[in-house]
Amino acid sequence: MTRLSRTLLSLLALTLATCAHLRGGDPSLARIQHIVVIYAENRSFDNLFGFFPDADGIRNATPDLYLQTDLDGKALPTLPAVWKENTPEPEPDPNYPTNPPNRPFRIDDPGAPKRSLGDPTRDLVHRFYQHQEQLDHGKLDHFAAVSNAGGLVMGYYDGSKLEMWSIAHEYTLADHFFMGAFGGSFLNHFWLVCACTPEFFDAPGDMRARLDRDGRLFPADGNPFTSPLAGPPAFADGAVTPDGYAVNTLQPPYQPSAIPPAPGGDRRIADPCKHPLPPQHAKTIGDTLTAAGRQWAWYSGGWDAALADPRVIYNTKPGSPDFQPHHQPFNYFANYAPGTRARAEHLKDGGEFLAAIDDGSLARLDVAFYKPQGNLNEHPGYTDVMSGDKHIADVIHRIERSSIWPSTVVIVTYDENGGFWDHVAPPAGDRWGPGSRIPTIVISPFARRGKVDHTPYDTTSIAKFITRRFGLEPLPGVRAGAGDLTNALELGEAKSY
Repeated sequence: MTRLSRTLLSLLALTLATCAHLRGGDPSLARIQHIVVIYAENRSFDNLFGFFPDADGIRNATPDLYLQTDLDGKALPTLPAVWKENTPEPEPDPNYPTNPPNRPFRIDDPGAPKRSLGDPTRDLVHRFYQHQEQLDHGKLDHFAAVSNAGGLVMGYYDGSKLEMWSIAHEYTLADHFFMGAFGGSFLNHFWLVCACTPEFFDAPGDMRARLDRDGRLFPADGNPFTSPLAGPPAFADGAVTPDGYAVNTLQPPYQPSAIPPAPGGDRRIADPCKHPLPPQHAKTIGDTLTAAGRQWAWYSGGWDAALADPRVIYNTKPGSPDFQPHHQPFNYFANYAPGTRARAEHLKDGGEFLAAIDDGSLARLDVAFYKPQGNLNEHPGYTDVMSGDKHIADVIHRIERSSIWPSTVVIVTYDENGGFWDHVAPPAGDRWGPGSRIPTIVISPFARRGKVDHTPYDTTSIAKFITRRFGLEPLPGVRAGAGDLTNALELGEAKSY
């Protein structure tokens, strides 16, 4: 082939790619008309899927990947006790062994009381700087030393009892999918929708983390580091980095928010004197979908209830949806402020999502995000695994029975690891992440049936997949090294399962 011929072919390929962008994305994905993202909470891959057949699971965890040390690098003789929550002094939880071996252990051991998949555990610290310290530059040896929950960080379940485990068997499980950012739910929801870290450059000093010259948190005043066997450490942490980026939970500037309106102020706005995160202006995946003329929505369980009655916010009493305002990323952005057309069109209640599946009206959307309400999201501390798993499996079965199923890809993933150890170190990334592995299942007539996909992905892979399918403007923060989920798909004929 001559140089001229190669040049002409290159120009033709470029022209075709440009046309595909204008038509609405990659033509190889054209049969995919709907993408649904279901975003659960706070589980590492090993915590739920560590024994999934053919996956890179706990059986591959050698001592150099699980042995826990103190912060000076000395191996612990045992794991710390599992510390009770909200006690004035460290107090071991009697439902767990007091001096467990220094290795992963099964939380739902049939010989132990009150530790089934249907029983909540305590919550575990999952914050930006602590998570990086737990990872310890890929050595994975400080999870127990840094956690406020002690040895619980090394716990896992027999996930074969879960309905989503069965669904993963039928479709495709991704076993090298990493959380987009270090730390917790707040930051990882931003990385889902904008691949960005929110800004708070004028945050008060007492909201900022205190770091030493190596970038590690100082101990909290009066709480020097001691042995993790004696109790959990305390740090001089904050919601904001020293240079003004919000990395740990802050409240939205708009209702629903745990910060009520100012006395006599706009009832739709959180009191700015109480320091919610200021309205954000970065470009989101929603903005790019709208710019391309695509229809989309963020559906959140408990949204309408929280707008009507803020007492359901962080309310774990029976009958409450336990609405989590920091799980609502679009509610932090000025483009979706109260009174805007974008808010009315795109921010919806979770009940509308379920109804739209059943009545067929979900077919009008190209992309739907679904955030289960707090008591159904699998978060340690305020709910259990089984309730959320059953709920998400029910949503999947509804979609399988719906009119959109033949042209739909569903991505079920978790926002972050919830503080639980995982034996695979995250790949090199940037200042913000990626963090530990999380379970992700790709469910579709186009999914590779009964496969485990070992491709490296992170949370930004979801935006990358949506962008590729619909020919959107890429988000700047999406990581080049992460796949776009198409390796989980067979892009020929869709299969009827």
